[in-house]
Amino acid sequence: TKALDEQVGGNHYKNFEIQPIEFIHKNKIGFIEGNIIKYACRWKVKGKLEDLEKIKKCADDSKVGVVIGGGLLGLEAANALKQLGLNTHVVEFAPQLMAVQLDQQGGKLLRNKIENLGVSVHTGKATSEIVAGEQCRYRLNFADGSHLETDLVLFSAGIRPYDTLGNKAGLTLGERGGIVINNACQTSNKDIFAIGECALWDKKLFGLVAPGYNMARVAASQLSGGDLQFNGADMSTKLKLLGVEVGSIGDAHGTTANAKELIYQDPIRDCYKKIVLNESGDKLLGAVLVGDTSDYDTLLQYMLNDMALPEHPECLILPDSAGAPTLSSSALPDTATICSCHNVCKNDIISAIDNGANELGAVKTCTKASTGCGGCTALLKSVVDAELAERGVEVNNHLCEHFAYSRQELLHLVKVEKIKTFAELLSSHGEGHGCEICKPAVGSILASTWNDYILSEQHVSLQDTNDNYLANMQKDGSYSVVPRIAGGEVTAEKLIVLGEVAKEFNLYCKVTGGQRIDLFGARLEQLPVIWQKLIAAGFETGHAYGKSLRTVKSCVGSTWCRYGVQDSVAQAIAIEDRYKGLRSPHKIKMAVSGCTRECAEAQSKDIGIIATESGWNLYVCGNGGMRPRHADLFATDLDDVPLVYPLSVNRNPTFNSASEVIPKVSAVLLMPLNTTPSSTTT
Repeated sequence: TKALDEQVGGNHYKNFEIQPIEFIHKNKIGFIEGNIIKYACRWKVKGKLEDLEKIKKCADDSKVGVVIGGGLLGLEAANALKQLGLNTHVVEFAPQLMAVQLDQQGGKLLRNKIENLGVSVHTGKATSEIVAGEQCRYRLNFADGSHLETDLVLFSAGIRPYDTLGNKAGLTLGERGGIVINNACQTSNKDIFAIGECALWDKKLFGLVAPGYNMARVAASQLSGGDLQFNGADMSTKLKLLGVEVGSIGDAHGTTANAKELIYQDPIRDCYKKIVLNESGDKLLGAVLVGDTSDYDTLLQYMLNDMALPEHPECLILPDSAGAPTLSSSALPDTATICSCHNVCKNDIISAIDNGANELGAVKTCTKASTGCGGCTALLKSVVDAELAERGVEVNNHLCEHFAYSRQELLHLVKVEKIKTFAELLSSHGEGHGCEICKPAVGSILASTWNDYILSEQHVSLQDTNDNYLANMQKDGSYSVVPRIAGGEVTAEKLIVLGEVAKEFNLYCKVTGGQRIDLFGARLEQLPVIWQKLIAAGFETGHAYGKSLRTVKSCVGSTWCRYGVQDSVAQAIAIEDRYKGLRSPHKIKMAVSGCTRECAEAQSKDIGIIATESGWNLYVCGNGGMRPRHADLFATDLDDVPLVYPLSVNRNPTFNSASEVIPKVSAVLLMPLNTTPSSTTT
């Protein structure tokens, strides 16, 4: 600091305040000519809340917004503009989005996904000037002669090093900015160190936090007489952009000499995966993941730790590969990097445990692992649990500090002791007052076990926001409302009411996969009025937010379809009316198809019914989610009478787990209408 003070002239260090990066120029931004003062802002990683308020205020007066820059931050900025209700465009100089992280095919898929979400993408566009527009406030003129009009411009065009202080001090800067440093993080003046975004190492600027932390460690080591060196940083990243999962690891472009590539592409699921291997095919150099990043953590460990790949490395990216090896904690070397943000390796965690950190929280405190982005939380817990188990330490699987039991153990206590309320469970098996972890967990256990009214006085405090407000909270804090439309049948009058409500409250309408209409964008204070109008029209909540029966989907059946052999709509309505409100450990979906053409997709549901010439075939245990499963045929050619038995007034508390729900529901479905149910199947 003394050398710095001398070079800039005087004792400035004590009163020196580092200002946030500002690159909003009145007459020129980068190489773009024009005068764009009021509605031009630079999207920054770190800024003031006032900056965001200014952007929001500009957006309130705008209809069209443009983000210049199609990198990570640019796409996040585009998402922000879209959420503010603007017609959003992304302008990128490179021929594809995220050109640094993704290859051409990955960038193409990302573009398609983002455009399908309503954001227009313009690649290969160099903005030469910004002038007054005709339809909008401004017009961006591109070098190729085309143009784009907009009301608001956000700049997110790369890292701009804030090197003003270094320039004043006479330190060596790079051609495009940045204070040049060596492996010791020293500048051209050996008494001055530079770290973070302002530092230029090997002609590279780092805009992520992890390299900054590593530089800080190096600088601290050098200042204290150590010899730690900075040798670059892993820039692998995993994130979700506009709802699209994206991952990039190591040499994603395969620029290493003699590198080989293995590619998996699924155009149905819009998923693209590529792994880059060395010449011999036994080491991972990099990877690109778009649409599905579930393999990211495993691939990253193979790359970071230079681990030998399995005999068939393609199994690492193929879906549901039975031969894919599980990368357990014991398989990781002690040098394996667990937390990239804070550069914590497995050996650091082992040392912390050996020094007395016998639970996850203590390990986090000692090592700072998983206190950055949080992406390594699952891996960290796996390593900690494995190391503790290896030392004979019992791994704590308690639900929370108020219950010294796991969730499964609490479920057994509730069933065996017939506990009906949270207060009763807490007084007999817990301590304290409960928390945001145990209350909803116990609430779910009680609801699926006893099926009492969840909004009663003794249960309402256990429910989350969605159950309390009969709506589903969305990512922006607004709510979606889904009225029940049993069997997908709705009258014209009710459709008009839905349209009128959506129009009055400016709600986005979406037909769901369960044949219902979802109304998005409601504010909390609007929900009572919205439900008042819907209830007056004969609607009720569809429980689209709960662990309960969601929908019973149907085709039009024999009433309209020339192939239909049974009235699937009437059957679906009867089943949905019977089971609506039924709580369970997980959501339940059903469907009824009027013929074997299976338009209602009944065989991918928890309970599926398909019409035959002789009656109905009953299927159970299907799934259409992340791991699709064809349902099992449970019974054939059932008549209308024994298929559905009216639900008795007193629901029996026998639906205790996912494994029990299906057979018991199936048993009741098979019960004749003229049969009195026993106490075990009511």
